[in-house]
Amino acid sequence: MADEKQSETTKDTDETVKNESTEKETVENEECEKKSEERIAELEKENADLKEQLLRKIADFDNYRKRMIKEKQETLDYANTNLLKDLLDSLDNFDRTIEAAASAKDAASIADGVKMVSKGLVSLLENKYNLTSYGVAGDAFDPEIHEAIGSAEGAVAEPVLSQVYLKGYKLKDRVIRHAKVMVTMPDGSVKAEDKAEEAKADEKADAEQK
Repeated sequence: MADEKQSETTKDTDETVKNESTEKETVENEECEKKSEERIAELEKENADLKEQLLRKIADFDNYRKRMIKEKQETLDYANTNLLKDLLDSLDNFDRTIEAAASAKDAASIADGVKMVSKGLVSLLENKYNLTSYGVAGDAFDPEIHEAIGSAEGAVAEPVLSQVYLKGYKLKDRVIRHAKVMVTMPDGSVKAEDKAEEAKADEKADAEQK
C-alpha cells in the first residue's frame, strides 16, 4: 500500500516536472518566434529602405545623365560663339569697305581697305586662336602637309614648291587644311652636295653683310 502511494507520488512529480518542462519549452518557443518575427520585420524595413534609396539613386543618376547630355549638346551647338563674335568685327569692316567702294575714285583705295581688313582678321586668328598659314614658293615639299596637284622637273636637289594655289592652315600643331601646291621635282642636274655648298655660301654671304 505504501509502495503504491509512493509510486503515485513519484508519478505525479514526474508529470509536474514534465508539464513544467513543456510550459518552459512553449514559452521559449513563443519568445523565439516573437524574436524571429521582430527580426523579419526589421529586415523587411531595411529592405524597403534600401529599395527606396536605390530608386532615389537611379532617379538622381537619370537626371544627371539627362543634364550632361543637354549640356554637351549646348556645348556643341555654341562651341564657336566666341570665334563668331570676334569675326563680327571683321564682317563689319568688310561692310564698311564695300560701302566705301561705291564712292571710291580709284581701285587702290579699295584694295588698301581690303588688305587692312584681311590683315586684322589674320592677326586675330593667329594671336587669339593659334591658327597659322603655311606654304610659300621655294619651301621644301612635305607630303605630310602639302597636297601636290601637279609637278614638273627642274634644276633642284630636292622637291620644292614652285607654286602655291591654296595656303595650308594649322591649328596649333595640327594641320586642318593641306596646302595645294605645284612641285618642282629634281631633274638630276643638281646634286645634294651642290645644294649644301650653295647653302653654306649663302650663309657666308649673309654673315659678311652683317
